[in-house]
Amino acid sequence: MRSQTKRHLAPDQLDDLLRAGAGVGCRVESELSDGWFSAVYRVRLDDGRPAVVKLAPPDGAAVLRYERGILGTEAMVYRRIAGLPGGGVPAPELLYAEEEFLVLSVVEGTAWDKAADRLTPPAEAAARRELGAITARLHTLAPEDGRFGYPAALSGLLATDWRTAFTAMVEALLEDAERWQSPLDVPPAEIRRLVAEGGDALEEVTEPRLVHFDLWPGNIFVDSADDGSHARITGLIDHERAFWGDPAAELVSLAFGGDAGPDSDLITGYTEAGGSLDFGPAFPHRLALYQLYLGLLLVVECGPRGFGPAHLAFCRRMLADAVTRLRTAPGTAP
Repeated sequence: MRSQTKRHLAPDQLDDLLRAGAGVGCRVESELSDGWFSAVYRVRLDDGRPAVVKLAPPDGAAVLRYERGILGTEAMVYRRIAGLPGGGVPAPELLYAEEEFLVLSVVEGTAWDKAADRLTPPAEAAARRELGAITARLHTLAPEDGRFGYPAALSGLLATDWRTAFTAMVEALLEDAERWQSPLDVPPAEIRRLVAEGGDALEEVTEPRLVHFDLWPGNIFVDSADDGSHARITGLIDHERAFWGDPAAELVSLAFGGDAGPDSDLITGYTEAGGSLDFGPAFPHRLALYQLYLGLLLVVECGPRGFGPAHLAFCRRMLADAVTRLRTAPGTAP
């Protein structure tokens, strides 16, 4: 995906950047173009190790408020995953981290969205259960200071309770929408009202947990048999969008890969691994709020990233669908 937030470097420039920041050079093998935010290169380091280099946006690039400093968020997540007792969350190893770049180990396999067509239904079901278990282990991570919101201090989006943090996260996107004149198709005042009316549901969340919030199949790598009879998850990537919040918010992106409902293979794996989600009366309302947030985020980011009309149309539909669900949610004013 082409994005104006990607910082493209010539091979000699990337080599110079790594030598100056990490003390190791590299030989570029290819650019990995599937990412939506950062430029990513497959390289061979001086010591022979294959690696992936992820670059922060260029100086002066227009980013959304929540995106300020999020490469540091991704580095933090990799460090926290590596420190989990007994592992359990497959992810690249963080080899080097600087303000301008991350250097990561190479993950085996291919992205799930590219392997999905060849997986048999039993293999798909087993992989979704494994994904649920991995997600449950990811959700054991909690912030050291107990606050909700985006970890990057540059965003200024942290609070001591989830309702305040989530409301601030939405407000930051609405401010970005005004800046970029984003086509929201719904008045910002109505979005603010819908979020405010969900306050009681949000207040049920009292313990912040790490939420990846971008676990669509393109960010989940699998190693599958040639005949598609089985697959194992080899890594979760692209953690920069992560925040401290409600684990239920994870289901919004997980639903892009299949059923994420209470009786799904995903939730079976999640609960068997010790995870717990409260599917009580307030759950659908909270989930609709998180769908609203993602839809709003996707519409607004089209401006600074320069995405085309086809992708923008998809994002606008997602936002409109979420607004419709919230308008009919129990306890919502007509």
